[in-house]
Amino acid sequence: MARPVGEVSLALLRAAAELQTAERAPTMRELAHHAMVGVESANVAVKNLKRTGRLLRVRLRNVPHRTRPVAEYAPAPDPQADQVAGDEPRHGHGWVDLGRCVAGWAR
Repeated sequence: MARPVGEVSLALLRAAAELQTAERAPTMRELAHHAMVGVESANVAVKNLKRTGRLLRVRLRNVPHRTRPVAEYAPAPDPQADQVAGDEPRHGHGWVDLGRCVAGWAR
């Protein structure tokens, strides 16, 4: 039976957060093993998570079962955590209208 949509990605992100340390991050196989998902579905989900920016490749590591180094992954930092209270992001509220006005002037 198949898992619900997005469950594999959430399980892999949770596994990445649990397995990450300062000197070592999990590989794709370690993520799949810890999240208890198949390697093929983990491979597809990791590619999608990298593409959307929710998972980052942090370094390469040599492992015994490969001749080439494998990538280590870590969850991306939350962009909302960096904002100070009262600090409005550039992509919110009035910035969109200002961008349209400036674009109209350039025509």
